[in-house]
Parts: sequence; C-alpha cells; structure tokens
Amino acid sequence: MKRILFRLVLPAVLGMALGVLALAYAMQNEPSISPLLLAVFSPGLKVAELVIPARHESLGTTFGDFLRVAIGVNVAFYFLIFAFGAYLATRRHFRASA
Repeated sequence: MKRILFRLVLPAVLGMALGVLALAYAMQNEPSISPLLLAVFSPGLKVAELVIPARHESLGTTFGDFLRVAIGVNVAFYFLIFAFGAYLATRRHFRASA
C-alpha cells in the first residue's frame, strides 16, 4: 500500500501541481524565454500551439481547449518524471531491505 502511494499517488499530485505552475510561468514569460528552454520545462505549451488550430469559435472555447491540452501534457510529462524517480527510489529501497 505504501509502495503504491509513493509510486503513483505522490507523483500524480506533484505532477499536477508542477505542471500547472510550469504552464503559468511559461505563458507569463514566453516572449523572454528561448523556445528550446520553454519546450523543455513546459512541453504542453508548445504541443497545444501545434494541436489547437485557429478556428472561428469563441475566445473562451479556443482558450479552454488550449488550456486543457497544455495542462494535460504538462501533468503527464511531470508525472512520468516523478514516477520514474519514485520507481528508482523504491527499487533501491526494496532491493536493499530484501
């Protein structure tokens, strides 16, 4: 139970928080940050720019779709990083205790 909590729940919560914060920082400072650095720490912003086409819909709909894609990609990105780190940490811990 503790292992599942550490490997899945904690990375999901941390990934969600860091994904939203990274997107907020990237959107605020996009003109002053190089595109490569922006794509490294907030890949959701660049993916959303490519995926969401320019359509003639309301601004709320377009921006809502953009945010859903960007936040989803960022959360998945940071979840994978934290889950891999948790996997490595628990693998070492359980190997040492066995």
